[in-house]
Amino acid sequence: MSTTDAPKKPRETDDVPVPATLRKSLKNRHIQLIALGGAIGTGLFYGSSESIALAGPSILLAYLIGGFAIFMIVRALSEMSVEDPKAGAFSYYATRYWSKRAGFISGWNYWFNYILVSMVELAVVGSFVNYWFPAIPTWVSAAVFLVLITAANLLGVSKFGEFEFWFAIIKIVAVIAMIVGGLAVIIFALPTASGIKASFANWFTAGGGFFPNGLMGHTDNGWTGLLMALVVVMFSFGGTELIGITAGETEDPKTTIPRATNDIIWRILVFYIGALGVIMAVVPWNTIDGKSSPFVQIFDSVGIHAAAGILNFVCLTAVMSVYNSGLYANSRMLYSLAKQGNAPAYLGKLNSKGVPVAGVLTSAVITAIAVVVVFVWPEFAFNYLMSIATIAGIINWTMIMFTEMKFRKVVEAGGAPEDSDLAGKSGQEALDAIHFKLPFAKVTPWVVLVFLALVVVLMCFSASYRIAVIAGVIWLAILFVAYQITQAKK
Repeated sequence: MSTTDAPKKPRETDDVPVPATLRKSLKNRHIQLIALGGAIGTGLFYGSSESIALAGPSILLAYLIGGFAIFMIVRALSEMSVEDPKAGAFSYYATRYWSKRAGFISGWNYWFNYILVSMVELAVVGSFVNYWFPAIPTWVSAAVFLVLITAANLLGVSKFGEFEFWFAIIKIVAVIAMIVGGLAVIIFALPTASGIKASFANWFTAGGGFFPNGLMGHTDNGWTGLLMALVVVMFSFGGTELIGITAGETEDPKTTIPRATNDIIWRILVFYIGALGVIMAVVPWNTIDGKSSPFVQIFDSVGIHAAAGILNFVCLTAVMSVYNSGLYANSRMLYSLAKQGNAPAYLGKLNSKGVPVAGVLTSAVITAIAVVVVFVWPEFAFNYLMSIATIAGIINWTMIMFTEMKFRKVVEAGGAPEDSDLAGKSGQEALDAIHFKLPFAKVTPWVVLVFLALVVVLMCFSASYRIAVIAGVIWLAILFVAYQITQAKK
């Protein structure tokens, strides 16, 4: 897609009609916890062992660098969301400020990405249930949770917000408990199972020090180091951009969205860097074997053996949270695509509660089919479909940054939304009046885009991620062709 495919003149607001019939029922506490919950998932609880193995204690720097990039991506999205709060944020903004093709690709890419993510979460939910009830078939667990979460989404956006609020609370309490427990072990010098004294000095003395594998190195198991860890780290941040999707149903987006967005950075510091820093102080990084969660290891090391069961419950709620968020985001994305003319019109209808029922049910049915594929052909599903989901996240973030630059050009030309404070302004006056500006907006998008390109290059060094890059090129080609076909039929 060419970045020169921008409208030469400001587009009229009614080019992308979005009726004001969605309910603005999400309160500040909902948005705060949705944003926080989106950044904490099974990737932190279980996947962190993979990133630690790649980079050792320097993984803390990887999370700091990756966290800064994702913070700027969400800032770019929030800049548009505050001025023009609409459902299906990515797709709507790409259509309104870039082109209809960009909106089609952005919307369907994000929808399909969350279908695949939801598919995997539902496919593994049975393993968490089997921890307590081994006799229950995994497909039964998947079916039950799919029906329950789908029903919850049909109740209205306020109910969705309430579910996400409590799902996030559970995850937050688990992480804080681990941090506090770990600090207690360090401060009071409590004995550990390994016999190694718990200390932050372990970052620099255990297994080769802070940079045990350097920036990038090669072993018999493949490429390692700080740079390779960035690939794993970036995908753990998927979901933070959900803030933008909620803007169209937020009571006070001009206050709530900036607050939730700015809080992302300290969440990353506390819940990723803080948690993993404490873990590696109590359990030396080279003893984290990946056979169990690092969160379980830290409690096991001081004799609290119920940690596995507690974490299993936390991960079960995390899985439900991901599917709940995915179904919400996908239904609003289909609603927005329908209003743009990029999806069947039936997906743009709302019920009396302001819920796009057709979008919810369509996404649920497609997810159910995808889950069946996982159970029937697990190797195909995880190796190929998840590769597309992996690269789809980078495509989404890339398009957000390009769209933000297009947004500023349209605003500068006097094409701001009519209901925005920017209406009637143009030139530098309009840019200065943007309520929640992306810092260093002339440079930041390009810095982020270069960083995302670096991540894609690094993916090519890993056999498990290389297929994702190839799949991404094919996926983009499919979306381009699909757009041309749909336009030819009109």
